Amino acid sequence: MRIFIDSANIEEIREINSMGFLDGVTTNPSLVAKEKRNYRQVIQEICAIVNGPISAEVIGTDYESMVREAEELAKIHPNVVIKIPLTEDGLKAISTLRDMDISTNATLVFSANQALLAARAGASFVSPFIGRVDDIGNDGLFLLQDMLSIFDQYMIDTEVIAASIRHPMHVVEAAKMGSHIATIPYNIIKQMVKHPLTDAGIEKFLADWKQNSQK
Repeated sequence: MRIFIDSANIEEIREINSMGFLDGVTTNPSLVAKEKRNYRQVIQEICAIVNGPISAEVIGTDYESMVREAEELAKIHPNVVIKIPLTEDGLKAISTLRDMDISTNATLVFSANQALLAARAGASFVSPFIGRVDDIGNDGLFLLQDMLSIFDQYMIDTEVIAASIRHPMHVVEAAKMGSHIATIPYNIIKQMVKHPLTDAGIEKFLADWKQNSQK
């Protein structure tokens, strides 16, 4: 399973990329708005840091504006993937962009039906928001499993990105199910690195070394 970071913070992305496992980045309008910076400039800087798919989302909600924005965003860098919300106009835009050889990531996906339609329309990626599904009392991981089973059954090339990750066990379960990608917030990645037994082990090794060096 490939690891993406879900962030628009350049320092966070640079820090995580330096650890050697980062395969891509997803952003969205909310994440970019938090940074209070120019959207295009943020995407350009991310593309200069991470050599992998960089998802940039359109703001428009109608077909024409989605395609128009996608064309402009795709000019930033060859690695830019256009995030398109899963609506009727979104599906039309995904199909058009496929014919234009522009990669897309169907976002705000909350059902296996939506994922299947996005894949058949030509999406390169689909992003089920498993944490948000949990928020309304349903099981986001069950949804993820359904999507993966359907895609495997029909050998669909579209990759599934487990999104809206809320805790490290979401990552573990997504990996066990065979999710192609998980896009993970900065704070969750930091939690994944840490383990109290690792910290305790380091402290013990250092204490033993110090004691031995004093002999």
